[in-house]
Amino acid sequence: MRIFGRDNGAGLARDMRLVAHLMQQAGHDVDVVGFGNEKGIRMLREAGLWVARGWRGRADLQVSLEHVYSMSLALGRRNVLIPNPEWFRDKWTPLLPRFDALLCKTRHAERIFGELGCRTRHIGFTSEDRLDAAVPREDAFLHLAGRSPVKGTEAVLAAWRRRSDWPRLVVLQGPRYARRGPPAANIEHRIGKADDAEVRRLQNAHRFHIGPSEAEGFGHCLMEAMSVGAITLTVDGEPMNELVDDSHGVLIPPSSVGSLGLAPSYRVDPVGIEAAVDRVLAMPVAEREARSRRARARFEANDAAFRNNFVQIAMED
Repeated sequence: MRIFGRDNGAGLARDMRLVAHLMQQAGHDVDVVGFGNEKGIRMLREAGLWVARGWRGRADLQVSLEHVYSMSLALGRRNVLIPNPEWFRDKWTPLLPRFDALLCKTRHAERIFGELGCRTRHIGFTSEDRLDAAVPREDAFLHLAGRSPVKGTEAVLAAWRRRSDWPRLVVLQGPRYARRGPPAANIEHRIGKADDAEVRRLQNAHRFHIGPSEAEGFGHCLMEAMSVGAITLTVDGEPMNELVDDSHGVLIPPSSVGSLGLAPSYRVDPVGIEAAVDRVLAMPVAEREARSRRARARFEANDAAFRNNFVQIAMED
């Protein structure tokens, strides 16, 4: 088997590792091909795969994550795509019939690609279990912006600047899209690459995570928040509300809806964030603890379902 994807050091790289691990656990020989951003190097690597086909033959199955690499499709007997609708490019649409199936992480993606006439299967997905029960919890908020421009970061920061009475907000953000705004005593804005051990400590230390993403292919930041039992605040839009619902999190109504790739994009405003945060802070301790337990249980159920079903679905003719 061969797995294609972008080795971006973030979500797509984690996805490749996860899919490869599950295939290897099932006893399959797996070749992981992670491309960077340099087109020339990618084309050379694809050419090398064509040369290797002469003595290795075609792969029984090729799994492409998010990106479609047209030169490589003929290298496999079967091809499946695990797409992220918000980053799907128009130029890939004519290539969709060349895939035997599209394996969809969310019902949202399943519907989008089904309407394009694709053969779709819902597989769900999962994220790394980040739980560390030894870390003491604080009634504070964490926002993981990472390297993405669509996490609702500016709206979150604007809401906190309006409310000096709120608990501390920690924002972790890469430098590319970060903008320093007016300082606030209850905002700790960390810009730059964060050590993974420190990120995990922060995920466990914060009882509340806020991630009003405009769009998600799956939502690793949301699922990781659930893994630590955090009460997660996100936007009431697909697929974010597939992962987080009002039984264990808090949904923020979008203030406007646009589009990103094949998916809708949902924006929240500081007013909506303010109402959601006030609601969380007003919850009795018993309600917070119950939502935390339900978040962890939802993560465990989602994780088990994906791990139990993925390989079988991927191998179906």
